[in-house]
Amino acid sequence: MRNMITIDGPAASGKSTVGKELARRLGWRYLDSGAFYRALAWKALREEVPLNKPEALSELAKKTRINLSSSTEGLRIFVDGHDVTQAIREECVSEAASILAALPEVRRVMLGLQQEFAARGKVVAEGRDMGTVVFPDARFKFFLDAELEERARRRHRELISRGKRASLEKVKAELTERDQRDSTRDVAPLGPAEDALYVDSTHLGVGEVVDLLLHKLKCIEASQNNK
Repeated sequence: MRNMITIDGPAASGKSTVGKELARRLGWRYLDSGAFYRALAWKALREEVPLNKPEALSELAKKTRINLSSSTEGLRIFVDGHDVTQAIREECVSEAASILAALPEVRRVMLGLQQEFAARGKVVAEGRDMGTVVFPDARFKFFLDAELEERARRRHRELISRGKRASLEKVKAELTERDQRDSTRDVAPLGPAEDALYVDSTHLGVGEVVDLLLHKLKCIEASQNNK
């Protein structure tokens, strides 16, 4: 897939921010794969569908319309026509989304929606299994990581900026639990694709990471064109 760039990595590694900026610089569309799961999680919580009922959640996914729209104001997420961009960023929704992402029945539905989105043009897709499962034939693949302490600081700063009260230690503990759940789940566990380039963002700013990825993209393209 020549028109596909995937960025996978653990929570708070900077995937979303980097993915959005990379897509903006390239003039490509941005796919936040996690938004699909958060959107469904938001609806499941709203309709009180038990998170331990895979079949019920799969049926909910099939009848739910999830749309992503890019604009000058950023990415907007809609569920059945309702803008839920802000609502799906709540911590309870994020935690529920992580649980849904481990369910094979739900992932099958989400995979189809994500591939349908990407079929419409050039895309930068970020998530946890973009390069391994959803778009295994992507031409460019990256795995963005950072040390746990730094990821915890980033998530803590984000929560504080949104007016949320949280201790750094609690955030670190939650990330550790999330890493464990994501990396050990039976379906599409978190991990780099064999042909992905590993990038450590611990000591790099967003702009520096994006510059690095753009440089690597040019190198990869030049190398492939010379074969």
